[in-house]
Amino acid sequence: MHTLAKFIYFRLLGWKTVGEFPELDKCVVAVVPHTSWFDFFLGLLVRRLVNQEINFIGKKSLFRPPFGWYFRWMGGAPIDRSKSNDTVTAIANIFNEKEVFRLALSPEGTRKKVEKWKTGFYYIAKAANVPIILVAFDYGHKCVKFSQPYVPTENIAEDFNNYKNFFKGSIGKIPEYT
Repeated sequence: MHTLAKFIYFRLLGWKTVGEFPELDKCVVAVVPHTSWFDFFLGLLVRRLVNQEINFIGKKSLFRPPFGWYFRWMGGAPIDRSKSNDTVTAIANIFNEKEVFRLALSPEGTRKKVEKWKTGFYYIAKAANVPIILVAFDYGHKCVKFSQPYVPTENIAEDFNNYKNFFKGSIGKIPEYT
């Protein structure tokens, strides 16, 4: 699958990469910009390209029959997102339970244009004591860019400024949502 992914990504689609996905067993992977449902499929391709399992979370109802087995097989983990649950702690507990868990999230929280990112990915990384890897899906330059690991500090404003600088100039599949 790795060889096929490389052929599709580099030869058929004509994309490139900048940087390398770090060799880490546990991390939060923040993917920006997220403007289209197609990002999921690009993410699956990139996951094979870097030859690493990269996980996702989904509402627990997705993991019931008849398709629950498929979402687990794809690297998904069920989460109860009801208001009465502390989602950050629940996800941090998943990190503690697993030997290898690389959680991909979109800080925008939607595929539409947003003025402000959600902070959950940051607090999940802090609670789980894992680094954040930034991944830019830049359709404008046909490039996926990987950051070095960032360890969240106590200064969220400065951290988010650094993250936003990493993504500067990246264009989503639907540019007006970037």
